[in-house]
Amino acid sequence: MASTETTATTAKAPAEDGPGLGGLEAGLDALESSATGRTPFRQTFVSKILPPVLAVAVVLVIWQALISFKVVDDPAKLPSPAGVWGEVEDAWLQGKLLGYIWTSVSRGLLGFLFALAIGTPLGLLVARVKVVRAAIGPILSGLQSLPSVAWVPPAVIWLGLNNSMMYAVILLGAVPSIANGLVSGIDQVPPLFLRAGRTMGASGLRGTWHIVMPAALPGYLAGLKQGWAFSWRSLMAAEIIASSPDLGIGLGALLENGRNSSSMAMVFEAVIMILFVGIAVDLLIFSPLERRVLRSRGLLVRS
Repeated sequence: MASTETTATTAKAPAEDGPGLGGLEAGLDALESSATGRTPFRQTFVSKILPPVLAVAVVLVIWQALISFKVVDDPAKLPSPAGVWGEVEDAWLQGKLLGYIWTSVSRGLLGFLFALAIGTPLGLLVARVKVVRAAIGPILSGLQSLPSVAWVPPAVIWLGLNNSMMYAVILLGAVPSIANGLVSGIDQVPPLFLRAGRTMGASGLRGTWHIVMPAALPGYLAGLKQGWAFSWRSLMAAEIIASSPDLGIGLGALLENGRNSSSMAMVFEAVIMILFVGIAVDLLIFSPLERRVLRSRGLLVRS
């Protein structure tokens, strides 16, 4: 009799556990599907679009208030938002505005690609070879802290007033940041990953491509963002200092032209365009890459 009761109790256990486990799995599936679902546009608008729009509106209101209440009543020092917008509109109607932007953006992106091609293998070499790190690592850190504007005079003397000088300044400003970002990312790779890769035959270049680079991607991406920032700042410094008709008019040259002509509206126009390009590149290129990397590692659930 006891044996029969035991058997019956044992037979009931799976039947009782089954619905519980099934409910747990269903709940986890529902949680996962709700967490990874697409965010409604209203929520995206309220959390991501509306705050910067309000911030810009507040800045414009304060800017206009300084002029309306005559806190600053000299247009030569602070033009009105309408005056700056008129300068931007005139440049657009004359067909010059896109030319200013494209001249700088094309140089900046091409120079950044050159810096990427040089900084990536340099960073791998510094991170993986101890002798190279001991010799070059401190120099890279020092170059990263050196203001990029300091490279403009020697670049002009060495290369003259041409695009090669612009690219040299960009490289000297961006390569250390890209290399140091990759070194930092590789230093944070868990040693267990490397041992597991060697066990599975991923050593040498194969291990670098399949193990080291994917694991170091967050740090490398941070270095790329910083490298682009240095590229853009270096280019603006070069265009401001080494302006020449043969180089065309970029945003930095536009800023310098505004200073030479004492036109604060033109100066503000150039500053706003420089900020616009920097923000646009970050939002269109680096932010999607960063979200994708974080999402692939389970660190960003909702977009």
